[in-house]
Amino acid sequence: MNTAQKELVKATVPILKSSGNTLVTYFYQRMLKNNPELKNIFNMANQASGKQQSALTGAVLAYAENIDDPSVLINVLKSIGNKHVSLHILPEQYDIVGHHLIESIKEVLGDTATEDLVAAWVCAYRELAQIMISIEEEMYQKTANSKGGWKGWRTFIIDKIVTESDEIKSFYLKPQDGNAIASFFPGQYISIKTFVPELGYDQPRQYSLSSSFNEEYYRISIKSEKGRTTPDGIVSNVLHAKKAGDTIDVTAPAGVFYADPESINPLVLISGGVGITPLMSMVEANKKALQKNKTVWVHSCRNENVHAFKETIEDLNNNENWLTSFVFYETLPESPTNAIEGRAELHQYKEEIIINDAKYYICGPELFIRKQYQSLIELGVTREAIFYEEFGPQLITLN
Repeated sequence: MNTAQKELVKATVPILKSSGNTLVTYFYQRMLKNNPELKNIFNMANQASGKQQSALTGAVLAYAENIDDPSVLINVLKSIGNKHVSLHILPEQYDIVGHHLIESIKEVLGDTATEDLVAAWVCAYRELAQIMISIEEEMYQKTANSKGGWKGWRTFIIDKIVTESDEIKSFYLKPQDGNAIASFFPGQYISIKTFVPELGYDQPRQYSLSSSFNEEYYRISIKSEKGRTTPDGIVSNVLHAKKAGDTIDVTAPAGVFYADPESINPLVLISGGVGITPLMSMVEANKKALQKNKTVWVHSCRNENVHAFKETIEDLNNNENWLTSFVFYETLPESPTNAIEGRAELHQYKEEIIINDAKYYICGPELFIRKQYQSLIELGVTREAIFYEEFGPQLITLN
């Protein structure tokens, strides 16, 4: 891009701030109407809720604001790239997106979209698309060339299903071809794809791997949104209705939220509800590790009945000196319990969780992440030591 084009892109920042969501919403409507096959790729729950639109608006705005040096966004772009690779996004699909984005700019902005402005955004999009394609191709190659790795969708068999709580079931997935599977870092996720009869097309979803790596299977633990027939709950119900022996399509593990199993740093894990799943992978990996890093785990959920992996964590807490866990229930059971009534309050246990050189991992709903992140900052933890995973489109920017 030349300097004049960059200035034109930056000049649209006020428009993106005031009307960006309107533009992006129109873009998605236009694209999905003209290319309905993309409904098999896009998470329609995030479309219905507006989360995907908000995420793209934020990404486009950030790119426009940093058009002089997009490299400052590299960590964000890598996170997006991981999601794209997990959905098997291909270079030719960037052409489809680019076409509809540029046409949407013309149609929504009207006379404001001058010929020079449109040309500037065409150039800007091409540069961004090439950055993303390069990032993603490197990821594809790295995964495909690793032991057990593959590119795109691969058929897995549901070997068994285990009920973990009133809401959560674990699915043990083995490759139908019987070949090796790719290893992963504890905290990463896989994508699954299944046909949803009520919608009439496939729907992909990302689920954190909830066990440490083994060479036989992947385990994901899924919360059922009971009673929901809208896109944001329908897929979980379809999956909970599946039986052992059913098949499902899976992409190789991906994600930037993970704990390095070779690190010697202490771990402080903070989870809310189904956010327990990637942290469960971290704890299991730590159990296998020779160094068995000191670990403190704070978990919060509504009550005992929805507490997944309760017995597993209690057993580890009672028998392993490297783990200390604290559990918060909004409603305590009538039977004796070690759980604390209420929601997770880190200040109550600052002496236990403020540890030199610790790495802090947070996973849960958006408000939970924001609250716990702010509590850690108030307790003196540096932003560089805090990592968080927001399920769905990345709307939180805290670090």
